Amino acid sequence: MLRHALEVSGRDLILTLDPALQGLPDTAHGGSVLAVFDALSSVTAPREVSGLYRRRVPLALPLTLLRARENSADTFVLSEAGGSVLVEGRVAPQATDAVTAAPSRPGGGGVAPLRPVLSGSNRRDVTALVSSEVAGVVPAEPPRPRPADDDDAARGAYPLPVSRACFACGTENAVGLRARLAFDADTVRGTWQPRAPFRRDDGSLAPAALTTLLDEAAFWLGALATGESGMTTELRVALHQPAPFDAPVTVSAARASVRPRNEDPRYQETEIVARAGGHVVATARITFVVVRGAARRLVGGMLAINDPECVQRVFPAYTR
Repeated sequence: MLRHALEVSGRDLILTLDPALQGLPDTAHGGSVLAVFDALSSVTAPREVSGLYRRRVPLALPLTLLRARENSADTFVLSEAGGSVLVEGRVAPQATDAVTAAPSRPGGGGVAPLRPVLSGSNRRDVTALVSSEVAGVVPAEPPRPRPADDDDAARGAYPLPVSRACFACGTENAVGLRARLAFDADTVRGTWQPRAPFRRDDGSLAPAALTTLLDEAAFWLGALATGESGMTTELRVALHQPAPFDAPVTVSAARASVRPRNEDPRYQETEIVARAGGHVVATARITFVVVRGAARRLVGGMLAINDPECVQRVFPAYTR
């Protein structure tokens, strides 16, 4: 699906993302855009795939994709028709100090720092861009979600909400993952059995599944930390080794590892691990940012197909 979305126009690549790649309504899932960069790169595993999302990425519209070679890395710039940059991407050989160890606690994150995508000045630039251009971020301390019950260990984890069309969790998305994530007081986690659309010719799992699962987990980590919806703005995924298609994939992240960026509660830094076949196959550091008004719109659709308590646990301020 990813390669079929591309066509050549002169020296440029034109990318038209299928509506099946939706994350938030009318927006491409961040993990699917990373997968496009990875599919076009000549870099093989182990590698780091990163993206700086300056604006939401629309679906079903022709977008210009420029690619270049920078030392041993492939770089990408995805722009809309008017020339505005949507995403800056990079695929590079994995740094020698990237994480390969197990998480620091059962089911947790424990991800060692990956090389930063952005310099300090670039981080400030994208903060300003996201704040002004992505529907505005909340200006003050966001509402806190209801804490998990004390009997979490006895009753198991709480399911996280799903939607109909999402590429990661959509119940009616024929080519999506249809993943189900859950949370308790300590972790966000889920185990996913690979589906046929994600099998590669060599019998391995398509990396799009890993980038999407990790991005989905990061979204819910940010939502649980803030009680708000939003978007992931800076994604850094390390693909350590190919995952076998026939092995379930488990993603897990410690909620205690989520931290505000520079003490700004709108920006939450997350760390996630993906395992398959007894190995850590991918890790991620992903930044979530709160978007004003997004939760109210999202909750309306989720209440139509989820138990109200399931939605309320994450977005208590919007389900009263």
